Amino acid sequence: MQQITPAQVLSALEHHQGKARGIHVRDLVMRITGELANGEGQERAVRKLVTELRLEGHPICAHPASGYFLAETAEELDDTCNFLRSRALSSLKAESRLRRISMAELLGQFSLTESNPGEGAT
Repeated sequence: MQQITPAQVLSALEHHQGKARGIHVRDLVMRITGELANGEGQERAVRKLVTELRLEGHPICAHPASGYFLAETAEELDDTCNFLRSRALSSLKAESRLRRISMAELLGQFSLTESNPGEGAT
């Protein structure tokens, strides 16, 4: 199985700027390696590399309906950020239900409570 690099992913995505030119991960693997994805291993590797590239600040957008693409507009980037936030919140909500705690508790947020008279007064 051919090792896929971050540079190869970025190079391939240069041909896919804007949502209308999105490419699905299976096709992205094919574009990079010249062969069909070898099981899900290469697809997983590309997804991991995309995450790493995003963490470096590369504007890689994606949606299940359109595939991966480089943001062409601020709106495309916002749409991807909103999609990622929605997925993250959904996962956190599931975790909070499994742990039987509130989202605030899960996130370590403090709740505001009325203090006793004289407490905290300066």
